[in-house]
Amino acid sequence: MQTMGMPRSAVAGLVVAGVLAAAAGADDAPIRRNERERARHALNRLAFGPRPDDVERVAAMGTANWIERQLHPNGIADAAVDAQLSDLSTLRMSSAELVARFETPILQARRQLRAERTADAGGGETADAERLRDLLPPENRPRRILEEMTQARLIRAVSSERQLNEVMVDFWMNHFNVDARKGLDRIFIATFERDTVRPRIWGRFEDLLLATAKSPAMLVYLDNARSAADAEHRPPPFGRFRAASPAKGPTGLNENYARELLELHTLGVDGGYTQQDVTELARVLTGWSIALPRAAGRPGPGGRFAAPEAEPGSFLFRERLHDVGTKTVLGHRFGPNGGMEEGEAAIRLLARHPATARHLADELCRRLVADEPPPALVDRVAARFLATGGDLTETVRAIVTSPEFFDPPSYRAKIKSPFEYAVSAVRAVGGSTDGRALGREVAEMGEPLYLCQPPTGYSDASGAWINSGALVARLNFALALTSGRIPGTVVDGRALPLARGAGSIEAGAVRLVGASVSAETAKTIARRLDGPENASDVAAATELLAGLLLGSPDFQRR
Repeated sequence: MQTMGMPRSAVAGLVVAGVLAAAAGADDAPIRRNERERARHALNRLAFGPRPDDVERVAAMGTANWIERQLHPNGIADAAVDAQLSDLSTLRMSSAELVARFETPILQARRQLRAERTADAGGGETADAERLRDLLPPENRPRRILEEMTQARLIRAVSSERQLNEVMVDFWMNHFNVDARKGLDRIFIATFERDTVRPRIWGRFEDLLLATAKSPAMLVYLDNARSAADAEHRPPPFGRFRAASPAKGPTGLNENYARELLELHTLGVDGGYTQQDVTELARVLTGWSIALPRAAGRPGPGGRFAAPEAEPGSFLFRERLHDVGTKTVLGHRFGPNGGMEEGEAAIRLLARHPATARHLADELCRRLVADEPPPALVDRVAARFLATGGDLTETVRAIVTSPEFFDPPSYRAKIKSPFEYAVSAVRAVGGSTDGRALGREVAEMGEPLYLCQPPTGYSDASGAWINSGALVARLNFALALTSGRIPGTVVDGRALPLARGAGSIEAGAVRLVGASVSAETAKTIARRLDGPENASDVAAATELLAGLLLGSPDFQRR
């Protein structure tokens, strides 16, 4: 397709080449930043990019003062966002309410479907799926939870005054990744973010780690809800009974969560643990499970020997599945005859470990400073983490108030993820969103929220997002955004640069990108603007200029 004097593929090729060049090195100006530049840098790293007039506002109040305020998000009013979120009813439902509304109807529909299948053997899988959809009205389908959560994340990221809070929610939701497609996580993902992660990201890491370990979402995602001790290691009287069949409950030890707890959540891959530590930690955490929802008349897990169930969707320690033998993790002995408390003690041990401090410091510095953060900064941040007992506010403060944070090598040194890119583009043009169609755009660019399959979460490394297909999708998104073709997302036309005169590209770049674009980018944009149709349609040319600037290599950097 060729429009306005230059093939779109050629512009996309320029974007790819420019972003690749940007990833090879940061802004090379060997100078310290003035207050306005410091403000823009802070807004690009500790927020999802500046809105119109944000740079001037932050510079006027002092970037250091703005940062300190962002470190205490509960003191920042956010009434407009709260009002916008009020229409998303699933955000306020408890786990039990979510189960009753979205999971119990599925169980009931499946029972009815089985009964119908027994009465009439015809149909097949396709007919079964269609019948199941008929039995489940749209308002009772779990996909609604995911859709409203995605909307909420985008609404907050675009419009919240608590920008650093939203940046850190994104960080921790990736650190403790859960894929909403895994079984009951289609239900539990909602309370995982709202009740487990969000309330604890400014407190102690130990509390956040323990909460995620007991979260039904994590217990399902990494299979610990189904992990059980061998029969001979279970407490009496359960030890003399043979293990339940796979259809009735857990049948053996599952190491998935223990492995990721050590490798990803705490010590890191080079944290000094062994495979034996993984196995022993998995034994320590046996019995950490959940209260399962079930349709009326169905027996609970484990048959008549099951413990009384708690509220559906809540954490439940199943003593009958716990390993009561002696275990040793990282040289520390647990048991014999310990209970849930030994799992809590193991998690606290990991949270306070020096390797955990180093691993978290490196990850946080990578997110907020550079893909390859200065080792001296990582060392200082890790030391601060340990000195404050894992206080996450103080840990983040140690990064964002450091000299390295504002050093020239870190300025515009990172490439935005699709989520960061889409949100920053909407903010740059003074836009607002209901998040619905915008969420689909983010997914098409490669980052569907809450749907990352591997436990590593989405990458913070710039190189992960640099490929021609993804960057062409970004350009298409930018052009759709500025021309008003994303339903539910509104652009403030006053924020768009006017496409008039020789200086329009430069002025537009300063307004939307915050810096001049490269000579090659400016030349390419000028050729797209030179079409005769733009001479008579200034509005269309203005939208095109804004879209090309937002799709440029320069805007990909933060």
